[in-house]
Amino acid sequence: MEKIVLNAEKRDAIGKGAARALRRAGMIPAVVYREGKAQPIQIRQKEFMQLLKTTSGEQVIINLKFSDGTDKLAMMKECQTDPTKDKVIHTDFFEVSLTEKIKTLVHIVPTGEPIGVKRDGGILQHSLREVEIECFPDTMPGRIEIDISGLATGHSIHVSDLRFGEGIKVLTNPGEVIAIVTAPVVEAAPAVEAEAAAAAAEEPEVIKKGKKEEGEEGEKA
Repeated sequence: MEKIVLNAEKRDAIGKGAARALRRAGMIPAVVYREGKAQPIQIRQKEFMQLLKTTSGEQVIINLKFSDGTDKLAMMKECQTDPTKDKVIHTDFFEVSLTEKIKTLVHIVPTGEPIGVKRDGGILQHSLREVEIECFPDTMPGRIEIDISGLATGHSIHVSDLRFGEGIKVLTNPGEVIAIVTAPVVEAAPAVEAEAAAAAAEEPEVIKKGKKEEGEEGEKA
């Protein structure tokens, strides 16, 4: 897997006031976690936003390079954003080792248009967007692409249908449904038509009743 380089600096100042000052200076306060320990760092807002744009949601290994010449391999754990300003305000990383297996979530990316939708007018439903796997960092896939073009109405794709490289263990239940194509919904008849049908069904009974009354009047006469 390709490693993406991200420049970082260690920081001593912590707290809300220090974090606000960093953001005003175009920096993002961040933390790197490793075996229960946390190291505060700071990264450039512009550089980090470019990283997010480049990876497009894929899980990647990040090489954090510090100004003192040291570096750390890490993965992004959490990213907090300010929705009003469309900016990242804090992010967490966890340090990894190429000799130790990790557990992580990987996004599922469907490709193609199901035949059950294209030909039969069915409805595609996505039930699962990511799966959890265990592997060494350098064998971790950035995302999982799955072709759904052959999916017919009433058919589904499960976690067990996914194919991974050697050394990757899937932790998500293999029976979970990833995608399914359901039959199109049949609309019910309009209320006016239903009322007309009900009236037509009652009409013979009214006629029959009328004949009976005429017979009864004849007998009385």
